[in-house]
Amino acid sequence: MRLPPEELVTGDRSRLALALQSDFAYQFRRAPVAVVSFAVTLVLVLGALFAPLIAPFDPFDPASLNLMNGFSRPMTPNAFTGDSFWLGTDDQGRDVFSTILYGMRISLFVGASAVLFAMVLGITLGLLAGYVGGWTETIIMRVADVQLTFPSILVAMLIFGIAKGITPVEYRDQMAIWVLIIAIGLSDWVQFARVVRGATLVEKNKEYVAAARLIGRSGPAIMVRHILPNVLSPVLVIATISLALAIIAEATLSFLGVGAPATKPSLGTLIRIGQDFMFSGEWWILFFPAATLLALALSVNLLGDWLRDALNPRLR
Repeated sequence: MRLPPEELVTGDRSRLALALQSDFAYQFRRAPVAVVSFAVTLVLVLGALFAPLIAPFDPFDPASLNLMNGFSRPMTPNAFTGDSFWLGTDDQGRDVFSTILYGMRISLFVGASAVLFAMVLGITLGLLAGYVGGWTETIIMRVADVQLTFPSILVAMLIFGIAKGITPVEYRDQMAIWVLIIAIGLSDWVQFARVVRGATLVEKNKEYVAAARLIGRSGPAIMVRHILPNVLSPVLVIATISLALAIIAEATLSFLGVGAPATKPSLGTLIRIGQDFMFSGEWWILFFPAATLLALALSVNLLGDWLRDALNPRLR
């Protein structure tokens, strides 16, 4: 029987009220750092998502560029055209504010996609290692141990270089973003796998798993429907912290010239471009993209740190 519309609204309001009165919401309201970090992250993410509506110019459209506007200082009319820009322009006459908004879209897309790829791969391998055990666990964990001996940025550079080398030249710019996502994701799956494997070793010996075996559930069904929901809490915390690290990794690779293509610059590419003019007086080309990257990575990282403490029952 379907409920009347007014009862559905009342039910939604009661669930919202319960959520606002929960321990999680209470801890969030009592943590100023978490509130500020969430607000900064939300503003930056919304700015990136709605960049076509907010940005005064499309920096990726060559027809909208005017080289005469190059090197315009922030909030200062250009000497040739008289145009004024909030954060100034770069050497090609691109509005720095617009390039930051569009660059954040690339950085956030690459970071979120890489974390999602690493999370899916790490959870799958961690569940297999913890539940199946034997040689499967040994092989997966030894591969993880070997990868941990190398810095993740070097692993990402190696994977990016190999993938770019086998990609046809005419498709390299088109595939650069996806290659970057795979490279960062493959360099970051180990921590997900280790955490999920450890949690699975604990969960598989509990009574509900034994009951699932008695009623004839298959191994994959037990892993996905019974064990996985009980190991997701630490995974979500790792994913939040990994998002900040993935954004920094993408910026590092793009800064080194092995990341996003010049036609679709990310924050790392903008910082690399600004570095060329750092000592010639055009400080804004470097400063504003670098400040945006710092604010984005720091806010996400602080939010992840608070989430880790909030979900830890020992600290409640």
